[in-house]
Amino acid sequence: MIAITPVYAALLALFFVFLSIRVVLQRREAKVALGDGGNRPLLRRLRVHGNFAEYVPLALILMLLAELQQAPGWLVNATGILLVAGRVLHAAAVSREPEPLPLRATGMALTMSAIIIGAVTNLVLGIA
Repeated sequence: MIAITPVYAALLALFFVFLSIRVVLQRREAKVALGDGGNRPLLRRLRVHGNFAEYVPLALILMLLAELQQAPGWLVNATGILLVAGRVLHAAAVSREPEPLPLRATGMALTMSAIIIGAVTNLVLGIA
């Protein structure tokens, strides 16, 4: 039974909706329907939202595949925790100006760690 990945998928989906609402509100405030209109806060919110959409699906797929291959629960949970923490830190950093680069780098490092752990786990379990 798949029990771990759906929890992280749900948490990340709710965070995605939150990020989406932030974009909509900034668009409304800036009166920009398409693109960023040269509005820096909107550009930042768009990139936080876009970056999330670019990385999270792959990480969740890797988590799900690892769980389907009966990876240890602690490993799937660790991957999910890294992913959630990475996305939250990245969003917090990129949303600010000036941007705290160490916070952004930490967020990306945690996200990449989750993807790497997911990929290696699937390789090891797939070969075994």
